[in-house]
Amino acid sequence: MNLQLTDKVIIVTGGAKGIGEGIVKVLAAEGAIPVIIGRSEADNLKVVREIEAAGGRAFQVAAELTDPKANQNAIDATIDKYGRIDGLVNNAGVNDGVGLEDGNYEAFIASLHKNVVHYYLMAHYALPELIKSKGAIVNITSKTADTGQGHTSGYAAANGGRNALTREWAVELLKYGIRVNAVVVAECWTPLYETWLNKMADPEAKLQEIQSKIPLGNRMTTAEELANTTAFLLSPVSSHTTGQLVYVDGGYTHLDRALANA
Repeated sequence: MNLQLTDKVIIVTGGAKGIGEGIVKVLAAEGAIPVIIGRSEADNLKVVREIEAAGGRAFQVAAELTDPKANQNAIDATIDKYGRIDGLVNNAGVNDGVGLEDGNYEAFIASLHKNVVHYYLMAHYALPELIKSKGAIVNITSKTADTGQGHTSGYAAANGGRNALTREWAVELLKYGIRVNAVVVAECWTPLYETWLNKMADPEAKLQEIQSKIPLGNRMTTAEELANTTAFLLSPVSSHTTGQLVYVDGGYTHLDRALANA
């Protein structure tokens, strides 16, 4: 299937590692020009060079997205370079460890800035260009909005916000023909996931326990599988899909695990 993404300029926040890196590489393979927004220029450039070595194109802007001004600067730098924006993938974020019992106001608010405030700011500043291009927005979110996780109050609240903003923006932007969808992640191996897992008493045993509860294949979702769905939702091929929360999780969130593979 031709996704018709050739020469499309698509911003991907957190595009240097993990799920974001997977999205950037799939977009480049489809002929798009992904723009990596991440706090480390060295990490961003490493992915840009890998894409160029494979014959693709990419650009990067180093930005700390908890700084509101940095969001606007990243959008401005993309417009200065290419004169257009055809898509936005809000992906950057981090689980927080901010519990209800042992958390505090400062950590909770800081988590919202790391995980959802910049979703709004990036879409806000990119919107004039997305209106011109009739572009698309994809928000990457987590199952924690549906299932909870414990000791992640800010992160869970942020993901609930990401899901709500997906449908809010889908309604507001209908008049411009801009589609807004979300890809919901459950269990995907990333550097941040590895850091979290290594905090467990027995990381390998915990990994096996988690994978055993993923109904389809008893394995984790790959970054490429999440990226493929993201690319589809960005593309004109999904031209009548908007306001949707698409769970790419091997059935983890919704299927009856007690009966799976019975």
